[in-house]
Amino acid sequence: MSKVALIFTGGTISMKVDKNEGGAIPSLSTNEIVSTLTGIDEFDNLEVYEFSSKPSPAITPKDMSDISNVVNQFLERDDVCGCVVVHGTDVLEETAFYLNTVTKSNKPVVLTGSMKNASELGYDGLTNLVSSIKVCMSNQSIGKGTLVVMNDTINSAMEVTKTHTMSLDTFKSIEFGPLGMIDHHEVLYYRNITHSKKYNLDNNVNDSTYLIKAYAGMNGDLIDFLISKNASGIVIESLGRGNLPPMMIPSIQNAIDKGIVIVISSRCYSGRVLDTYAYKGGGKDLTKRGCILGGSFNGQKARILLMLGLANNLSKPEIKKLYEL
Repeated sequence: MSKVALIFTGGTISMKVDKNEGGAIPSLSTNEIVSTLTGIDEFDNLEVYEFSSKPSPAITPKDMSDISNVVNQFLERDDVCGCVVVHGTDVLEETAFYLNTVTKSNKPVVLTGSMKNASELGYDGLTNLVSSIKVCMSNQSIGKGTLVVMNDTINSAMEVTKTHTMSLDTFKSIEFGPLGMIDHHEVLYYRNITHSKKYNLDNNVNDSTYLIKAYAGMNGDLIDFLISKNASGIVIESLGRGNLPPMMIPSIQNAIDKGIVIVISSRCYSGRVLDTYAYKGGGKDLTKRGCILGGSFNGQKARILLMLGLANNLSKPEIKKLYEL
């Protein structure tokens, strides 16, 4: 039987409440978590790798790059059918999207975690882990890119986002819905992701890439600051269809003139940005000035893609193509 690699990075799944600290902290070892699966015959094929015990907010792009190296090393092995990455939920979608972008193998890569710590009633960590292993072992998961499995639903890393601060059903593909589900330990797929693509990007990181969010009456002060910090790229979560307050335009133009790549996403939960409006600060005005439209990617995913595009030394037209699904 082919092996499933379990790569543990930390997160709520390994935490318990510490009375002295007054909150949940890393407490369970990887072996303690995996030992709960002993005696289940179909899980005799697990190979465990402890990458870190970091809470999700401590995960950096460098960590994502290192996790990717570990994942790809496992996927290159003939005796490994896929990888499950156990991860904190706060930035799980970013690591999942990162892996989806740089992983070249068609073998399944699944990310999972836990919304409740091991001290809470309804601890979901073990259920999510079991479901993720089953998804990873399913032949139907081959070629579907990186997947996120939580609360018995299967979502694509291209589409999924964390939607709620505490709900077990927090990870959703808002616009298109899940790819499938796990029902009574059976892996069921209901649709394919038709807009998935292979990026074939090398696993390099440009960490001088920033994300800011637009708001009513915003000026260019934050853009000016990032120019002073020698930013390589900036993603702006714009208003609506891809529009920005006109007070930002002089700073945006200055950034573009200095060679900083600016990508426009939307702060809306669904829908793509498009250069529909031609007034000052509208999407058409922004693209004429040299901004790149980020398609339907949210801000955090648009930043991951820009960070990788810059690190791969892609030209501006090549970076633009990354966002065209």
